[in-house]
Amino acid sequence: MAASKPVEPQSGSGLPRWQLALLVGTPIVLGVGAVYLWNRRAKERKRTGERKTPEGSASPVQGKDGESPLDRAQAAKNKGNKYFKATKYENAIQCYTEAISLCPKEQKADLSTFYQNRAAAYEQQMKWTEVVQDCTQAVELNPRYIKALFRRAKALEKLDNKKECLEDVTAVCILEAFQNQQSMLLADKVLKQLGKEKAKEKYKNREPMMPSPQFIKSYFSSFTDDIISQPLQKGEKKDEDKDNEGEAAQVTESSGYLKAKQYMEEENYDKIISECTKEIESGGRYTAEALLLRATFYLLIGNATAAQPDLDRVINLPDANVKLQANALIKRGSMYMQQQQPVLSTQDFNTAAEIDKRNPDVYHHRGQLKILLDQVDDAVADFDECILLRPDSALAQAQKCFALYRQAYTGNNPTRVQTAMDGFEDVIRRFPKCAEGYALYAQALTDQQQFGKADEMYDKCIELEPDNATTYVHKGGNLDRAIEMFNKAINLAKSEMEMAHLYSLCDAAYAQTEVARKYGLKPPTL
Repeated sequence: MAASKPVEPQSGSGLPRWQLALLVGTPIVLGVGAVYLWNRRAKERKRTGERKTPEGSASPVQGKDGESPLDRAQAAKNKGNKYFKATKYENAIQCYTEAISLCPKEQKADLSTFYQNRAAAYEQQMKWTEVVQDCTQAVELNPRYIKALFRRAKALEKLDNKKECLEDVTAVCILEAFQNQQSMLLADKVLKQLGKEKAKEKYKNREPMMPSPQFIKSYFSSFTDDIISQPLQKGEKKDEDKDNEGEAAQVTESSGYLKAKQYMEEENYDKIISECTKEIESGGRYTAEALLLRATFYLLIGNATAAQPDLDRVINLPDANVKLQANALIKRGSMYMQQQQPVLSTQDFNTAAEIDKRNPDVYHHRGQLKILLDQVDDAVADFDECILLRPDSALAQAQKCFALYRQAYTGNNPTRVQTAMDGFEDVIRRFPKCAEGYALYAQALTDQQQFGKADEMYDKCIELEPDNATTYVHKGGNLDRAIEMFNKAINLAKSEMEMAHLYSLCDAAYAQTEVARKYGLKPPTL
Protein backbone atom coordinates (compact mmCIF):
# COMPACT_ATOMS: atom_id res chain seq x y z
CA MET A 1 0.00 0.00 0.00
CA ALA A 2 0.99 3.56 -0.27
CA ALA A 3 1.07 3.97 3.47
CA SER A 4 1.29 1.93 6.59
CA LYS A 5 -2.22 1.87 7.98
CA PRO A 6 -4.27 -0.77 9.74
CA VAL A 7 -6.88 -2.47 7.63
CA GLU A 8 -9.88 -4.26 9.03
CA PRO A 9 -9.57 -7.97 8.26
CA GLN A 10 -12.08 -9.53 5.94
CA SER A 11 -14.95 -11.44 7.47
CA GLY A 12 -14.32 -15.11 8.00
CA SER A 13 -10.60 -14.62 8.54
CA GLY A 14 -10.50 -16.66 11.75
CA LEU A 15 -9.51 -15.43 15.18
CA PRO A 16 -10.24 -11.82 16.09
CA ARG A 17 -7.47 -9.36 15.31
CA TRP A 18 -7.46 -8.06 18.92
CA GLN A 19 -5.05 -10.81 19.96
CA LEU A 20 -2.30 -8.62 18.48
CA ALA A 21 -1.92 -6.82 21.77
CA LEU A 22 -2.41 -9.95 23.87
CA LEU A 23 -0.78 -12.94 22.29
CA VAL A 24 2.96 -12.76 21.78
CA GLY A 25 3.93 -13.99 18.35
CA THR A 26 0.78 -13.43 16.32
CA PRO A 27 2.09 -12.44 12.86
CA ILE A 28 0.89 -8.88 12.38
CA VAL A 29 3.22 -6.09 11.34
CA LEU A 30 2.60 -2.41 10.79
CA GLY A 31 5.66 -1.83 8.67
CA VAL A 32 6.59 0.68 6.00
CA GLY A 33 4.65 -1.17 3.36
CA ALA A 34 1.50 -2.76 4.72
CA VAL A 35 -0.38 -4.45 7.47
CA TYR A 36 -0.16 -8.22 7.55
CA LEU A 37 -2.89 -10.12 9.31
CA TRP A 38 -2.50 -13.85 9.53
CA ASN A 39 -4.39 -16.20 11.82
CA ARG A 40 -1.68 -18.73 12.54
CA ARG A 41 -3.91 -20.64 14.91
CA ALA A 42 -6.59 -21.24 12.29
CA LYS A 43 -6.23 -25.01 12.44
CA GLU A 44 -6.56 -25.21 16.20
CA ARG A 45 -9.84 -26.37 17.67
CA LYS A 46 -11.69 -23.82 19.76
CA ARG A 47 -14.15 -24.69 22.50
CA THR A 48 -17.46 -22.99 21.94
CA GLY A 49 -19.45 -24.28 24.89
CA GLU A 50 -21.81 -21.93 26.64
CA ARG A 51 -21.37 -21.21 30.34
CA LYS A 52 -24.99 -21.15 31.44
CA THR A 53 -25.39 -23.89 34.02
CA PRO A 54 -24.36 -23.76 37.66
CA GLU A 55 -21.69 -26.05 38.99
CA GLY A 56 -22.24 -29.27 40.93
CA SER A 57 -24.68 -32.14 40.78
CA ALA A 58 -28.30 -31.37 39.97
CA SER A 59 -29.48 -34.18 42.27
CA PRO A 60 -30.24 -33.03 45.80
CA VAL A 61 -28.39 -34.74 48.63
CA GLN A 62 -30.56 -35.75 51.57
CA GLY A 63 -29.50 -34.22 54.88
CA LYS A 64 -28.57 -36.52 57.77
CA ASP A 65 -28.03 -36.03 61.46
CA GLY A 66 -24.44 -35.18 62.21
CA GLU A 67 -23.73 -33.56 58.86
CA SER A 68 -21.11 -30.84 58.86
CA PRO A 69 -21.98 -27.24 57.90
CA LEU A 70 -20.22 -27.79 54.56
CA ASP A 71 -22.32 -30.92 53.91
CA ARG A 72 -25.49 -28.94 54.57
CA ALA A 73 -24.24 -26.14 52.33
CA GLN A 74 -23.54 -28.61 49.53
CA ALA A 75 -27.00 -30.12 49.94
CA ALA A 76 -28.57 -26.65 49.63
CA LYS A 77 -26.46 -25.95 46.55
CA ASN A 78 -27.48 -29.24 44.91
CA LYS A 79 -31.11 -28.48 45.63
CA GLY A 80 -30.60 -25.08 44.03
CA ASN A 81 -29.10 -26.74 40.97
CA LYS A 82 -32.22 -28.86 40.62
CA TYR A 83 -34.40 -25.74 40.74
CA PHE A 84 -32.10 -24.02 38.24
CA LYS A 85 -32.45 -26.89 35.79
CA ALA A 86 -36.21 -26.60 36.15
CA THR A 87 -35.94 -22.84 35.40
CA LYS A 88 -37.25 -21.99 38.89
CA TYR A 89 -34.61 -19.32 39.37
CA GLU A 90 -36.07 -17.59 42.44
CA ASN A 91 -36.14 -20.92 44.29
CA ALA A 92 -32.60 -21.62 43.10
CA ILE A 93 -31.45 -18.24 44.44
CA GLN A 94 -32.93 -19.00 47.84
CA CYS A 95 -31.09 -22.33 47.97
CA TYR A 96 -27.76 -20.78 46.89
CA THR A 97 -28.23 -18.06 49.50
CA GLU A 98 -28.73 -20.75 52.11
CA ALA A 99 -25.60 -22.54 50.92
CA ILE A 100 -23.60 -19.30 51.23
CA SER A 101 -24.84 -18.71 54.77
CA LEU A 102 -24.07 -22.30 55.85
CA CYS A 103 -20.65 -22.62 54.24
CA PRO A 104 -17.65 -22.15 56.57
CA LYS A 105 -15.69 -19.04 55.52
CA GLU A 106 -12.44 -20.97 55.26
CA GLN A 107 -13.94 -23.17 52.52
CA LYS A 108 -13.12 -20.61 49.85
CA ALA A 109 -13.39 -22.86 46.81
CA ASP A 110 -16.88 -24.07 47.76
CA LEU A 111 -18.04 -20.63 48.79
CA SER A 112 -16.88 -19.14 45.49
CA THR A 113 -18.89 -21.81 43.65
CA PHE A 114 -22.04 -20.94 45.59
CA TYR A 115 -21.68 -17.25 44.73
CA GLN A 116 -21.05 -18.08 41.08
CA ASN A 117 -24.11 -20.33 40.95
CA ARG A 118 -26.30 -17.63 42.44
CA ALA A 119 -24.91 -15.21 39.85
CA ALA A 120 -25.94 -17.67 37.14
CA ALA A 121 -29.51 -17.58 38.46
CA TYR A 122 -29.49 -13.78 38.64
CA GLU A 123 -28.22 -13.77 35.04
CA GLN A 124 -31.31 -15.66 33.94
CA GLN A 125 -33.40 -12.95 35.59
CA MET A 126 -31.29 -10.26 33.88
CA LYS A 127 -30.35 -8.73 37.23
CA TRP A 128 -26.97 -7.56 36.01
CA THR A 129 -25.91 -5.61 39.10
CA GLU A 130 -26.51 -8.66 41.30
CA VAL A 131 -24.59 -10.81 38.82
CA VAL A 132 -21.59 -8.50 39.06
CA GLN A 133 -21.77 -8.44 42.86
CA ASP A 134 -21.88 -12.21 43.26
CA CYS A 135 -19.20 -12.85 40.62
CA THR A 136 -16.99 -10.32 42.37
CA GLN A 137 -17.38 -12.28 45.60
CA ALA A 138 -16.54 -15.49 43.75
CA VAL A 139 -13.43 -13.98 42.11
CA GLU A 140 -12.20 -12.53 45.41
CA LEU A 141 -12.33 -16.05 46.84
CA ASN A 142 -10.89 -17.66 43.68
CA PRO A 143 -9.06 -15.10 41.48
CA ARG A 144 -8.68 -17.48 38.52
CA TYR A 145 -12.30 -18.61 38.43
CA ILE A 146 -13.03 -18.61 34.70
CA LYS A 147 -16.81 -19.03 34.92
CA ALA A 148 -17.17 -16.17 37.37
CA LEU A 149 -14.87 -13.88 35.40
CA PHE A 150 -16.69 -14.52 32.15
CA ARG A 151 -20.14 -14.19 33.69
CA ARG A 152 -19.09 -10.89 35.26
CA ALA A 153 -17.70 -9.74 31.90
CA LYS A 154 -21.05 -10.39 30.21
CA ALA A 155 -22.94 -8.57 32.97
CA LEU A 156 -20.55 -5.61 32.82
CA GLU A 157 -21.18 -5.40 29.07
CA LYS A 158 -24.92 -5.23 29.76
CA LEU A 159 -24.24 -2.44 32.25
CA ASP A 160 -22.20 -0.64 29.57
CA ASN A 161 -19.02 -0.88 31.64
CA LYS A 162 -16.81 -1.79 28.72
CA LYS A 163 -13.49 -1.08 30.40
CA GLU A 164 -13.97 -3.56 33.25
CA CYS A 165 -15.69 -6.00 30.90
CA LEU A 166 -12.59 -5.98 28.72
CA GLU A 167 -10.31 -6.64 31.68
CA ASP A 168 -12.38 -9.64 32.77
CA VAL A 169 -12.65 -11.18 29.33
CA THR A 170 -8.93 -10.60 28.76
CA ALA A 171 -8.20 -12.62 31.91
CA VAL A 172 -10.55 -15.36 30.69
CA CYS A 173 -8.89 -15.57 27.29
CA ILE A 174 -5.44 -15.86 28.84
CA LEU A 175 -6.60 -18.50 31.33
CA GLU A 176 -8.12 -20.47 28.46
CA ALA A 177 -4.99 -20.01 26.31
CA PHE A 178 -7.17 -18.40 23.59
CA GLN A 179 -8.96 -21.68 22.93
CA ASN A 180 -12.58 -20.57 23.49
CA GLN A 181 -14.11 -18.67 20.63
CA GLN A 182 -17.00 -17.39 22.75
CA SER A 183 -14.77 -15.35 25.04
CA MET A 184 -12.55 -14.16 22.19
CA LEU A 185 -15.55 -12.91 20.24
CA LEU A 186 -16.75 -10.94 23.26
CA ALA A 187 -13.31 -9.38 23.63
CA ASP A 188 -13.22 -8.47 19.95
CA LYS A 189 -16.72 -6.98 20.14
CA VAL A 190 -15.94 -4.83 23.17
CA LEU A 191 -12.60 -3.68 21.76
CA LYS A 192 -14.23 -2.58 18.51
CA GLN A 193 -16.96 -0.73 20.40
CA LEU A 194 -14.44 1.03 22.62
CA GLY A 195 -12.25 1.90 19.65
CA LYS A 196 -15.13 3.32 17.62
CA GLU A 197 -16.48 5.36 20.53
CA LYS A 198 -13.12 6.88 21.41
CA ALA A 199 -12.14 7.51 17.79
CA LYS A 200 -15.47 9.18 16.95
CA GLU A 201 -15.06 11.66 19.77
CA LYS A 202 -11.37 12.37 19.22
CA TYR A 203 -11.35 12.45 15.43
CA LYS A 204 -14.09 15.06 15.09
CA ASN A 205 -12.14 17.42 17.36
CA ARG A 206 -8.61 16.69 16.15
CA GLU A 207 -6.42 19.22 14.40
CA PRO A 208 -4.65 17.98 11.26
CA MET A 209 -1.13 16.99 12.23
CA MET A 210 1.87 16.48 10.00
CA PRO A 211 3.64 13.17 10.71
CA SER A 212 7.27 13.09 11.71
CA PRO A 213 9.94 13.47 9.01
CA GLN A 214 10.90 9.83 9.65
CA PHE A 215 7.36 8.67 8.91
CA ILE A 216 7.14 10.78 5.76
CA LYS A 217 10.45 9.43 4.49
CA SER A 218 9.30 5.88 5.22
CA TYR A 219 6.09 6.55 3.34
CA PHE A 220 7.85 7.79 0.24
CA SER A 221 10.41 4.98 0.42
CA SER A 222 7.62 2.56 -0.49
CA PHE A 223 7.62 4.18 -3.96
CA THR A 224 10.53 3.80 -6.32
CA ASP A 225 8.91 5.18 -9.48
CA ASP A 226 7.27 8.32 -8.15
CA ILE A 227 7.97 11.61 -9.93
CA ILE A 228 6.82 13.87 -7.12
CA SER A 229 9.16 12.34 -4.54
CA GLN A 230 12.25 12.69 -6.71
CA PRO A 231 14.78 15.49 -6.02
CA LEU A 232 14.61 18.68 -8.08
CA GLN A 233 15.93 18.06 -11.57
CA LYS A 234 18.38 20.13 -13.61
CA GLY A 235 16.49 23.11 -15.02
CA GLU A 236 14.11 23.23 -12.04
CA LYS A 237 16.46 24.79 -9.49
CA LYS A 238 16.71 28.49 -8.93
CA ASP A 239 20.25 28.91 -10.28
CA GLU A 240 19.58 27.19 -13.58
CA ASP A 241 19.16 29.51 -16.56
CA LYS A 242 18.58 27.08 -19.40
CA ASP A 243 17.32 23.59 -19.83
CA ASN A 244 18.96 21.00 -22.09
CA GLU A 245 17.21 22.28 -25.19
CA GLY A 246 18.18 25.90 -24.65
CA GLU A 247 14.75 27.17 -23.62
CA ALA A 248 14.20 29.34 -20.56
CA ALA A 249 13.98 27.25 -17.44
CA GLN A 250 11.22 27.53 -14.86
CA VAL A 251 12.57 29.36 -11.82
CA THR A 252 11.40 28.40 -8.37
CA GLU A 253 9.98 31.83 -7.54
CA SER A 254 7.33 31.53 -10.29
CA SER A 255 6.21 27.97 -9.49
CA GLY A 256 4.42 26.94 -6.34
CA TYR A 257 5.08 23.30 -7.17
CA LEU A 258 8.84 23.78 -7.51
CA LYS A 259 8.85 25.67 -4.23
CA ALA A 260 6.98 22.75 -2.67
CA LYS A 261 9.60 20.36 -4.03
CA GLN A 262 12.32 22.52 -2.53
CA TYR A 263 10.52 22.44 0.82
CA MET A 264 10.41 18.65 0.57
CA GLU A 265 14.19 18.52 0.21
CA GLU A 266 14.48 20.81 3.23
CA GLU A 267 11.96 18.69 5.21
CA ASN A 268 9.81 21.80 5.62
CA TYR A 269 6.66 19.79 5.05
CA ASP A 270 4.10 22.17 6.57
CA LYS A 271 4.38 24.57 3.61
CA ILE A 272 3.89 22.03 0.85
CA ILE A 273 0.08 22.03 0.63
CA SER A 274 -0.15 25.83 0.41
CA GLU A 275 2.51 26.04 -2.33
CA CYS A 276 0.82 23.31 -4.34
CA THR A 277 -2.46 25.19 -4.03
CA LYS A 278 -0.82 28.29 -5.53
CA GLU A 279 0.38 26.22 -8.51
CA ILE A 280 -3.09 24.71 -9.01
CA GLU A 281 -4.99 27.96 -8.71
CA SER A 282 -2.66 29.70 -11.16
CA GLY A 283 -3.04 26.90 -13.71
CA GLY A 284 0.71 26.53 -13.80
CA ARG A 285 2.86 24.20 -15.84
CA TYR A 286 3.03 21.65 -13.01
CA THR A 287 -0.68 21.53 -12.14
CA ALA A 288 -0.91 17.73 -12.40
CA GLU A 289 2.19 17.25 -10.24
CA ALA A 290 0.92 19.77 -7.70
CA LEU A 291 -2.45 17.99 -7.50
CA LEU A 292 -0.76 14.68 -6.78
CA LEU A 293 1.68 16.13 -4.26
CA ARG A 294 -1.12 18.00 -2.47
CA ALA A 295 -3.27 14.86 -2.39
CA THR A 296 -0.36 12.90 -0.96
CA PHE A 297 0.11 15.32 1.90
CA TYR A 298 -3.62 15.46 2.52
CA LEU A 299 -3.44 11.71 2.97
CA LEU A 300 -0.44 12.06 5.27
CA ILE A 301 -2.31 14.45 7.57
CA GLY A 302 -5.41 12.24 7.53
CA ASN A 303 -7.68 14.26 5.25
CA ALA A 304 -8.83 11.67 2.72
CA THR A 305 -11.90 13.77 1.92
CA ALA A 306 -9.68 16.54 0.54
CA ALA A 307 -7.27 14.10 -1.10
CA GLN A 308 -9.75 12.21 -3.25
CA PRO A 309 -10.82 15.07 -5.57
CA ASP A 310 -7.16 15.81 -6.33
CA LEU A 311 -6.44 12.15 -7.05
CA ASP A 312 -9.54 11.93 -9.23
CA ARG A 313 -8.41 14.94 -11.28
CA VAL A 314 -4.94 13.52 -11.90
CA ILE A 315 -6.37 10.14 -12.91
CA ASN A 316 -8.83 11.72 -15.33
CA LEU A 317 -6.55 14.35 -16.91
CA PRO A 318 -6.37 13.47 -20.62
CA ASP A 319 -2.77 14.59 -21.10
CA ALA A 320 -1.28 13.72 -17.69
CA ASN A 321 1.99 11.80 -17.39
CA VAL A 322 1.26 8.07 -17.12
CA LYS A 323 3.61 7.81 -14.13
CA LEU A 324 1.58 10.45 -12.31
CA GLN A 325 -1.68 8.68 -13.10
CA ALA A 326 -0.35 5.29 -11.98
CA ASN A 327 0.90 6.79 -8.73
CA ALA A 328 -2.46 8.47 -8.14
CA LEU A 329 -4.25 5.16 -8.78
CA ILE A 330 -2.00 3.37 -6.28
CA LYS A 331 -2.70 5.99 -3.63
CA ARG A 332 -6.42 6.04 -4.29
CA GLY A 333 -6.46 2.25 -4.26
CA SER A 334 -4.72 2.26 -0.88
CA MET A 335 -7.22 4.83 0.39
CA TYR A 336 -10.12 2.64 -0.74
CA MET A 337 -8.63 -0.31 1.11
CA GLN A 338 -8.49 1.77 4.29
CA GLN A 339 -12.16 2.54 3.72
CA GLN A 340 -12.92 -1.18 3.40
CA GLN A 341 -13.76 -0.98 -0.29
CA PRO A 342 -11.61 -3.84 -1.66
CA VAL A 343 -13.43 -3.99 -5.00
CA LEU A 344 -12.67 -0.35 -5.81
CA SER A 345 -9.15 -0.82 -4.48
CA THR A 346 -8.55 -3.81 -6.74
CA GLN A 347 -9.91 -1.91 -9.75
CA ASP A 348 -7.49 0.96 -9.20
CA PHE A 349 -4.46 -1.31 -8.82
CA ASN A 350 -5.43 -3.28 -11.92
CA THR A 351 -5.88 -0.07 -13.93
CA ALA A 352 -2.48 1.14 -12.78
CA ALA A 353 -0.94 -2.13 -13.97
CA GLU A 354 -2.65 -1.75 -17.35
CA ILE A 355 -1.44 1.79 -18.03
CA ASP A 356 2.08 1.42 -16.60
CA LYS A 357 3.09 -2.21 -17.00
CA ARG A 358 6.74 -1.70 -16.05
CA ASN A 359 6.15 0.29 -12.89
CA PRO A 360 7.43 -1.81 -9.93
CA ASP A 361 5.39 0.23 -7.45
CA VAL A 362 2.16 -1.08 -8.96
CA TYR A 363 3.10 -4.72 -8.32
CA HIS A 364 4.60 -4.03 -4.90
CA HIS A 365 1.49 -2.31 -3.55
CA ARG A 366 -0.94 -4.64 -5.31
CA GLY A 367 0.95 -7.56 -3.79
CA GLN A 368 0.30 -6.09 -0.36
CA LEU A 369 -3.40 -5.78 -1.20
CA LYS A 370 -3.43 -9.45 -2.22
CA ILE A 371 -1.89 -10.42 1.12
CA LEU A 372 -4.67 -8.56 2.92
CA LEU A 373 -7.27 -10.30 0.76
CA ASP A 374 -5.64 -13.67 1.53
CA GLN A 375 -4.74 -14.20 -2.13
CA VAL A 376 -1.24 -15.37 -1.36
CA ASP A 377 -0.37 -16.96 -4.70
CA ASP A 378 -1.29 -13.76 -6.54
CA ALA A 379 0.68 -11.74 -3.98
CA VAL A 380 3.82 -13.80 -4.62
CA ALA A 381 3.41 -13.31 -8.38
CA ASP A 382 3.15 -9.53 -7.92
CA PHE A 383 6.18 -9.40 -5.62
CA ASP A 384 8.13 -11.43 -8.21
CA GLU A 385 7.21 -8.93 -10.92
CA CYS A 386 8.25 -6.02 -8.70
CA ILE A 387 11.58 -7.67 -7.94
CA LEU A 388 12.14 -8.41 -11.63
CA LEU A 389 11.67 -4.72 -12.42
CA ARG A 390 13.45 -3.45 -9.31
CA PRO A 391 15.84 -6.07 -7.85
CA ASP A 392 16.91 -3.72 -5.03
CA SER A 393 13.37 -3.38 -3.61
CA ALA A 394 13.98 -4.47 -0.02
CA LEU A 395 10.31 -4.26 0.97
CA ALA A 396 9.16 -6.47 -1.87
CA GLN A 397 11.89 -9.01 -1.09
CA ALA A 398 10.92 -9.16 2.60
CA GLN A 399 7.20 -9.34 1.90
CA LYS A 400 7.66 -12.07 -0.68
CA CYS A 401 9.57 -14.13 1.92
CA PHE A 402 6.72 -13.70 4.35
CA ALA A 403 4.15 -14.74 1.74
CA LEU A 404 6.21 -17.84 0.89
CA TYR A 405 6.58 -18.65 4.57
CA ARG A 406 2.85 -18.32 5.04
CA GLN A 407 2.18 -20.71 2.16
CA ALA A 408 4.60 -23.26 3.58
CA TYR A 409 3.40 -22.96 7.16
CA THR A 410 -0.30 -23.29 6.39
CA GLY A 411 0.50 -26.11 3.97
CA ASN A 412 2.48 -27.92 6.67
CA ASN A 413 5.53 -28.22 4.42
CA PRO A 414 8.69 -28.25 6.61
CA THR A 415 11.06 -28.17 3.62
CA ARG A 416 9.48 -25.03 2.18
CA VAL A 417 9.29 -23.48 5.64
CA GLN A 418 13.06 -23.84 5.96
CA THR A 419 13.55 -22.43 2.47
CA ALA A 420 11.51 -19.38 3.45
CA MET A 421 13.51 -18.98 6.67
CA ASP A 422 16.73 -19.09 4.65
CA GLY A 423 15.20 -16.43 2.42
CA PHE A 424 14.72 -14.13 5.40
CA GLU A 425 18.37 -14.55 6.32
CA ASP A 426 19.33 -13.54 2.80
CA VAL A 427 17.04 -10.48 2.91
CA ILE A 428 18.44 -9.08 6.16
CA ARG A 429 21.98 -9.74 4.91
CA ARG A 430 21.39 -7.89 1.64
CA PHE A 431 19.17 -5.15 3.10
CA PRO A 432 20.36 -4.53 6.67
CA LYS A 433 18.45 -1.22 6.91
CA CYS A 434 15.05 -2.72 6.07
CA ALA A 435 13.16 -2.78 9.37
CA GLU A 436 10.26 -4.73 7.91
CA GLY A 437 12.60 -7.57 6.97
CA TYR A 438 13.57 -8.01 10.62
CA ALA A 439 9.97 -7.68 11.83
CA LEU A 440 8.59 -10.28 9.44
CA TYR A 441 11.48 -12.66 10.11
CA ALA A 442 10.91 -12.27 13.86
CA GLN A 443 7.28 -13.30 13.46
CA ALA A 444 8.28 -16.42 11.53
CA LEU A 445 10.91 -17.24 14.16
CA THR A 446 8.29 -16.92 16.89
CA ASP A 447 6.09 -19.36 14.97
CA GLN A 448 9.02 -21.78 14.98
CA GLN A 449 9.48 -21.20 18.75
CA GLN A 450 12.93 -19.70 18.23
CA PHE A 451 12.19 -16.99 20.77
CA GLY A 452 15.73 -15.89 21.50
CA LYS A 453 16.54 -15.17 17.89
CA ALA A 454 13.11 -13.58 17.38
CA ASP A 455 13.91 -11.11 20.16
CA GLU A 456 17.17 -10.25 18.42
CA MET A 457 15.26 -9.46 15.23
CA TYR A 458 12.71 -7.37 17.11
CA ASP A 459 15.52 -5.45 18.80
CA LYS A 460 17.02 -4.68 15.41
CA CYS A 461 13.64 -3.54 14.11
CA ILE A 462 13.19 -1.25 17.13
CA GLU A 463 16.67 0.16 16.53
CA LEU A 464 15.70 1.05 12.97
CA GLU A 465 12.11 2.15 13.74
CA PRO A 466 11.91 3.17 17.42
CA ASP A 467 8.38 4.54 17.01
CA ASN A 468 6.82 1.29 15.76
CA ALA A 469 4.40 0.41 18.57
CA THR A 470 3.48 -2.98 17.13
CA THR A 471 7.06 -4.22 17.36
CA TYR A 472 7.01 -3.66 21.12
CA VAL A 473 3.80 -5.67 21.39
CA HIS A 474 5.22 -8.55 19.38
CA LYS A 475 8.44 -8.57 21.35
CA GLY A 476 6.56 -8.76 24.62
CA GLY A 477 7.70 -7.74 28.05
CA ASN A 478 7.24 -4.01 27.47
CA LEU A 479 3.55 -3.32 27.18
CA ASP A 480 3.90 0.06 28.87
CA ARG A 481 6.20 1.17 26.06
CA ALA A 482 3.78 -0.26 23.50
CA ILE A 483 0.90 1.70 25.03
CA GLU A 484 3.00 4.86 24.86
CA MET A 485 3.71 4.21 21.18
CA PHE A 486 0.07 3.44 20.40
CA ASN A 487 -0.99 6.72 21.98
CA LYS A 488 1.49 8.54 19.76
CA ALA A 489 0.18 6.68 16.73
CA ILE A 490 -3.42 7.58 17.65
CA ASN A 491 -2.56 11.25 17.40
CA LEU A 492 -1.18 10.68 13.91
CA ALA A 493 -4.03 8.49 12.63
CA LYS A 494 -4.95 9.25 9.03
CA SER A 495 -8.60 8.24 9.32
CA GLU A 496 -11.25 7.61 11.94
CA MET A 497 -11.11 3.91 11.07
CA GLU A 498 -7.37 3.77 11.62
CA MET A 499 -7.76 5.66 14.89
CA ALA A 500 -10.43 3.20 16.07
CA HIS A 501 -8.13 0.29 15.23
CA LEU A 502 -5.26 1.84 17.17
CA TYR A 503 -7.49 2.56 20.15
CA SER A 504 -8.55 -1.11 20.11
CA LEU A 505 -4.94 -2.26 20.17
CA CYS A 506 -4.04 0.21 22.90
CA ASP A 507 -7.03 -0.83 25.01
CA ALA A 508 -6.12 -4.49 24.57
CA ALA A 509 -2.57 -3.82 25.72
CA TYR A 510 -3.78 -1.74 28.66
CA ALA A 511 -6.26 -4.44 29.68
CA GLN A 512 -3.42 -6.93 29.74
CA THR A 513 -1.39 -4.72 32.08
CA GLU A 514 -4.37 -4.50 34.42
CA VAL A 515 -4.88 -8.27 34.32
CA ALA A 516 -1.20 -8.81 35.08
CA ARG A 517 -1.45 -6.41 38.02
CA LYS A 518 -4.66 -7.89 39.45
CA TYR A 519 -4.21 -11.60 38.80
CA GLY A 520 -0.58 -12.10 37.81
CA LEU A 521 -1.67 -13.39 34.40
CA LYS A 522 0.31 -13.05 31.20
CA PRO A 523 -0.37 -14.51 27.74
CA PRO A 524 1.13 -17.92 27.12
CA THR A 525 4.39 -18.16 25.22
CA LEU A 526 3.84 -20.41 22.24
